[in-house]
Amino acid sequence: MVTSLKGTPDSPCRCCTSTFCKWTRKGGLTRREFISAAGGATVTGLALSGLPTAGASRDEGQPRQQPINIPLKVQPVLIYEIFQRRPATSWRPWGGLLTEQDAAEEKQRISRELAELESSADFRLEILPLVTAQGAEEAAAITKGNHDVLLMYAASGDREVLEALTAPAKWNLMFLRHRSGPVYLWYEIAHPAYLRRTVDEYRQPGIEVRDIVVDSYPEILWRLRALHGLKSTLGKRIVAVGGPGGWGMDGERAPERARELWKLDIQTVPYPDLGERIKQARKHPALVARCRDEAERYLKQEGVSLHTTQDFVSSAFILREVFLDLLDAAQTDAITINHCMDTIMPMSETTACLPLSLLNDAGYLAFCESDFVVIPSGILLHHISGKPVFLNDPTHPHAGVVTLAHCTAPRKMDGQRLESAKIMTHFESDYGAAPKVEMQKGQEITVLDPDFASRRWLGFAGAIVDNPSLHICRSQIDVEIKGDWSRLLEEMRGFHWMASYGNYLREAGYALKKVGVDWLSLS
Repeated sequence: MVTSLKGTPDSPCRCCTSTFCKWTRKGGLTRREFISAAGGATVTGLALSGLPTAGASRDEGQPRQQPINIPLKVQPVLIYEIFQRRPATSWRPWGGLLTEQDAAEEKQRISRELAELESSADFRLEILPLVTAQGAEEAAAITKGNHDVLLMYAASGDREVLEALTAPAKWNLMFLRHRSGPVYLWYEIAHPAYLRRTVDEYRQPGIEVRDIVVDSYPEILWRLRALHGLKSTLGKRIVAVGGPGGWGMDGERAPERARELWKLDIQTVPYPDLGERIKQARKHPALVARCRDEAERYLKQEGVSLHTTQDFVSSAFILREVFLDLLDAAQTDAITINHCMDTIMPMSETTACLPLSLLNDAGYLAFCESDFVVIPSGILLHHISGKPVFLNDPTHPHAGVVTLAHCTAPRKMDGQRLESAKIMTHFESDYGAAPKVEMQKGQEITVLDPDFASRRWLGFAGAIVDNPSLHICRSQIDVEIKGDWSRLLEEMRGFHWMASYGNYLREAGYALKKVGVDWLSLS
């Protein structure tokens, strides 16, 4: 049973403005208390209590759980058939592979091209040796291999061979030649004879029209980047301190949807367990001294200025170590914090904002608010882009601009360079340590807006035009919307958004289609 979140005289409002408080109290909930959820519910998951803590028995030299980066495995296969001349009849179909010598040269060409593709990828890509399929039985055996993606080079051959290769349990791509080499038969008939099987409706399972590419390896590469991101997201294990949640009334089922659609393995850590870990960590003099030293070095970095107390920052580094302990115990690289507006503060003597920012800068996935409406989009965008992502509160789009803000922004937004930051208090509590990250003006970004029901997401590209200093969450950017901002105003769904440096809209849309989520790009 989920505990009641209605306000009482003993639970004063902790949101940012009295106007908002009055509005939310009409329904009994503050803004952050709309993270309803399952934090107060009984949830299944790996029991992490009772495990070693940073301050108790962990060996200081013991290696940490590192950020996880799994490869996408691609199996290329050349499909062809050599036809024999027969007098006074049409004995050969379209296609430039006329002899076994032609086929041998094509195999060498494909292998060279794939080696270049693999070396150019900015994500972990493993391309297996090229194989050939000239019959349906041979093709069916290939599908049983240890790969994620089957990349078909459909030079010629019967449709039955293509159908046998197209296993719905795998992701399937097809490469066709027009001018990049000897022309392929299936350049002519892939759509009518394979996808549609000689009728008007699509009939071939396991592949669709956007999975077929002509001549262009850059077009193959971005699709593989999308599938790498999707593979890394599906089944992801994530630690949920205080339990999983979801913003708003429609977000109550978000953890359940995340488990069903994205196969997320959500592991709950109760707050009493976290509190005990923090207590034990604070009893460890060497750890406390090391965290104090690390905090001092952090504050001496170029571009960093302190606007809160140094004790809050030192405590943030201790809390980071405790979070790392939880990741070690769960053997994962993803964590989220529920009730981060209140429950964690008395325990940690700081806020979760800076520790989460530090983890994101180090390549982990670390989210506040435990909002599983938006967290799947953060996992997906992180693994597509290869960069940290910024979970944010959006505002009301107007005149082509929208402000995005939160107190947990990463500094290493491009994955390599640290942006300047003011270390301030968390805005709504005026407590703890939170970074105000000065993001790069002019930087193109991707913004994703997931809906509550995970039926349709929308996205747009934007450009950062300012880092204002409004009385809102500390890291804040004004974003110029590249697209129809008035339609964005009409189409907005859910609440929280996710952002990253770079434009990854086509990859996001392509990945979403693979899991059955509709997609609207406004750019």
